[in-house]
Order: sequence, then structure tokens, then C-alpha cells
Amino acid sequence: MWEELIDVLGKICLAYDGLTKLGEKKRDALVLVDMSGLSKLLDEEQIIAAKIEALEIQRKNILQELSKNNIAISDATKAEDFYRNAPTRAIENRLVTLHKTLTKNVNAAMKIRDNNQVLAQGALDAVRYHLNRLSGAAVQPTYGKAGGIVTHQKKFDYQA
Repeated sequence: MWEELIDVLGKICLAYDGLTKLGEKKRDALVLVDMSGLSKLLDEEQIIAAKIEALEIQRKNILQELSKNNIAISDATKAEDFYRNAPTRAIENRLVTLHKTLTKNVNAAMKIRDNNQVLAQGALDAVRYHLNRLSGAAVQPTYGKAGGIVTHQKKFDYQA
């Protein structure tokens, strides 16, 4: 079981590393406003996210199975403390190393995600600005309380 956990953690690390690399490509597509490239990257991102979700379920099941043998283990037990129950020091060290790598990869992916959200919001603001300039309307990025979008006078029939 411990070897399975090592294998699953390694796969999760690789998946998050791939997600990070994909996020960097996504940033470039957002900066260049390459919508077709961005669409392809979003499809790839969904595949990786589904893979991570499946691996996380697998990891959770392995951890539950391993924790059945140890009464001292609870939901609040930290990963490093759990890894101390490994049968050998080599397995424990490998798990701790994978855990640190996973933490680093997840943090990198989250940082890139946050940066990309800022870029995406900036791109949407630019699109809204140009649509407003073309139509002469001031459209806000939020909906009204009653669910209405925005009312404004049409100056011409332009379908964006």
C-alpha cells in the first residue's frame, strides 16, 4: 500500500507540474489575445484537472486504507506525521520528499492561476471598454439586483 501511495503522489506531482507549464502557456495566450490557442489550452487544462481529481480520489482511498491499521491517525493528522508510520525510513523519506515537491508544485500552479485571472480580467475589461466605445454605452461588469443586465440607448445595430 505504501508503494501505491508513493506512485499516486508521484503522478499527482507530475500532473501539477504539467498544470503549471500549461498555465505559463495560457498566460502567453492571454497576453497575445490568442483565443483559439487559449481554447485548446483550456481543453488540455480540463483533461489535467480531471486526471488530478481521479488521482486525489485514489490517494484518499489509499490513505483511508492505511489509516485503518493505526488508531492514533485521525482526519486532523498532518501528512508528515502520517508518513512516520511508513514501514521503512526510505519510504518515509520518499513520501516526505514527494509531499514537499507536491506542495511546491501546487503553490506554483496557484500563483500562475491567480496571475492568469488578473490577465483574463484585464482582457475582459479591454473588450468591455471597446464595446462601450463602439456603442456609446457604459456597461458594468455586474448584474443588477433584479437580474437585469444594463439598459442603454442603441446607437446602431451591432452584434458583438
